[in-house]
Amino acid sequence: MQNIYDIVKNVEGIYESNTAFQVLKDFERVLDELDIYVYKNWEDGELAEGPIIDRHWITCKFFWPRAKMPDPMGGKRLLDYDCKISYEKSHIAKPRKIRQPGDIRPGTKKGKLDRLPIWIVEIMMPKKLVADIYGAYSQKMGLVTEPAIEQSDALPGAQPADAVAGAGAPAPDAAAPAADPAAPAAGVI
Repeated sequence: MQNIYDIVKNVEGIYESNTAFQVLKDFERVLDELDIYVYKNWEDGELAEGPIIDRHWITCKFFWPRAKMPDPMGGKRLLDYDCKISYEKSHIAKPRKIRQPGDIRPGTKKGKLDRLPIWIVEIMMPKKLVADIYGAYSQKMGLVTEPAIEQSDALPGAQPADAVAGAGAPAPDAAAPAADPAAPAAGVI
């Protein structure tokens, strides 16, 4: 049985850890790239536990209300990519909203706990799949930079910005007298 407080602590832990947050984003990116969200109710899932990072696997558990079971064809699609899926019927303990005195637990000021039926779907995804999808995504988005191109006509020690800046500037006039840096400018007091 899941507890809403454990789920909240798990989400807080994700926000406190950059690694867990990045892994969860990559996990979701794989689900998105494999078009899992086109199957009925998959977009309504909430994170219950994870990501749990092992040597070769990343594991997350998601939950849905019992009446909104995610379409098993989405899970079958993940099986084609060497993911492992398990479905489990369970309950979640959720505090009741207090609207009348009967909603309060005896001896406390907190609401009674209701057991709501849910589906828990555990997805074990290979790290290699996550890395492959992320690599393709970064190439598609142009996040991978190309190596610098060597310029043979550039001056030694010159920066690429120097060549660009000098291209549009007029050449200095040799007949114009050069200003003496030690002499004061005319009209300056």
